[in-house]
Amino acid sequence: MRHQAIYATHPNVVSIDDTAGAFDADGNAVVVDESLVEAEVARLIAEQPKKEVRELRNRLLTETDWVVVKHNELGTPIPQEWLDYRQALRDITEQTGFPEEIEWPQEPES
Repeated sequence: MRHQAIYATHPNVVSIDDTAGAFDADGNAVVVDESLVEAEVARLIAEQPKKEVRELRNRLLTETDWVVVKHNELGTPIPQEWLDYRQALRDITEQTGFPEEIEWPQEPES
């Protein structure tokens, strides 16, 4: 996560060696501002729960893509319960308890 923070806060850094330091595209050493890096690490840590919820939500959406594909191939309408479920998954990030308290929608039976 520290490397990610260095890259985010020092756009001229193209490589990092844990013992030798950070370097630009020409191989010159880059002085890393530790206060910027520490603040970015803290921000990344705080964002981790949101990232994990979004990853799960995206996986659940992907697992239901077959329903959309099936109905598109058959030329039939996607059942409303599946449309509602998929929309509820997309709306997870809008819940007031996000990301700590999520009310996950129930996948339709059919």
